[in-house]
Amino acid sequence: MKSLRDILYKTAIVSATGSLSKQIGSICFDSRQINKGGLFIAVKGTLVDGHSFIKDVIKKGAIAIVCETMPETTNDNITYIQVRDSSSALGQIASNFYDNPSGELKLIGVTGTNGKTTIARLLYELFSLLGYNTGLISTIENKIGDKNISATHTTPDAIQINYLLREMWNSDCDFCFMEVSSHAISQKRINGLTFRGGIFTNLTHDHLDYHKSFANYLKVKKSFFDTLPPEAFALSNIDDKNGRIMLQNTMASKHTYSLKAMADFKCKILENQFDGLQLRIDNNDVWCRLVGIFNAYNLLAVYSTAIILEENILEVLTNLSKLNTVTGRFEIFKSSNNITAIVDYAHTPDALKNILDTITAIRTENEQLITVVGAGGNRDKEKRPIMGKIASDKSSTVILTSDNPRFEDPEVIIEEIKKGVSPIHYKKVISIPKREEAIKTACVMSKPGDIILVAGKGHETYQEIKGVKYPFKDMQIIKDFLEIKN
Repeated sequence: MKSLRDILYKTAIVSATGSLSKQIGSICFDSRQINKGGLFIAVKGTLVDGHSFIKDVIKKGAIAIVCETMPETTNDNITYIQVRDSSSALGQIASNFYDNPSGELKLIGVTGTNGKTTIARLLYELFSLLGYNTGLISTIENKIGDKNISATHTTPDAIQINYLLREMWNSDCDFCFMEVSSHAISQKRINGLTFRGGIFTNLTHDHLDYHKSFANYLKVKKSFFDTLPPEAFALSNIDDKNGRIMLQNTMASKHTYSLKAMADFKCKILENQFDGLQLRIDNNDVWCRLVGIFNAYNLLAVYSTAIILEENILEVLTNLSKLNTVTGRFEIFKSSNNITAIVDYAHTPDALKNILDTITAIRTENEQLITVVGAGGNRDKEKRPIMGKIASDKSSTVILTSDNPRFEDPEVIIEEIKKGVSPIHYKKVISIPKREEAIKTACVMSKPGDIILVAGKGHETYQEIKGVKYPFKDMQIIKDFLEIKN
């Protein structure tokens, strides 16, 4: 139980009616989750306005309401707190309710278009190997030490985040490494959190259906660094043209990493093969199990973070070499007859280009490169033809298929991807709307030595069609069918 007055600490209150001395047993912004004696925060969402449920939550036992607009009729037994921005207030309230756990442990946020999941997970693994009890909040999973907790969004809501951070602190975690998505920043899910560091990976075309323009997308990402406190650090990839922009107005200590330019932390790729990377990081050579230029950036970001946090260089490099590929991120399977299959989450033009460029740099070109790719339904449509062009320009054969079609017609999505295919590549493109059939066809077409790339869904264990999530794993289908074929 917490005093309502304490829960509202640092919240921008416009007005309040009723007692602020009430003891609050729970908080929520979902009317279906209200408990007797709880506080309800009415948030104006993109689809639903929480203000519409104020009467319902009072009937269910809510004793206090936080809202932007006061109800026309009020209940004398209820405390009403009017705020300027319910979403912003929710983050601060959640932090206060759970005793500000982000201020207790070292919370490091990772943001950018690509690489967030990999960097957060690798940092979790590295610091665990370095002997720390560590937490993780990511797309694939949330972890408290060795305990797994399922993840449903790139960044959970403000209440879930603070609950997880409190559980981490209760479990004696020293660090938490967290993906910070543009949606989470825009929707103020991270408001009220105290970050000890922020990492910028890159910024490319994505989520423009939500942010409306690249300028807005950039502004949202930059706002994360703008709000870091002076005692935090900001680490930015300056090989990305927006890397220096992220550091312009931050109060945090500024650090840079690069494969191409002068930077605080430098890396050079000495060897790039399907079994790993030989890197020279700050004049030290290290062999890593991950593959590709993009992973060289990810590993350099991880190394740089560890050094900024004053870890021993030799110990960091030694343990860097022990890190493994993250599920669904350039995940490789080799069949007994030497067919290489790769599953990757690449669902943006830049990510797809990076994956295909990495494969091209390693392959001999005596083999086929068969790419299976689609695009998510009810999402950014502008990127579809761009991805069609990239896939057809850089592959021997392309099979266009469904990703998560959601409420769109898969064949319509495929036609929009096809618009980007150059006429000279029409003959190399096949359309197979059913994803399982598309993957199986790629396996049937492949010969010993060939490479299959299945892009778009990566770690996901489902396919979303008309509001239903059906069990589906790209890698499992590949393994099962290649084993049958052999």
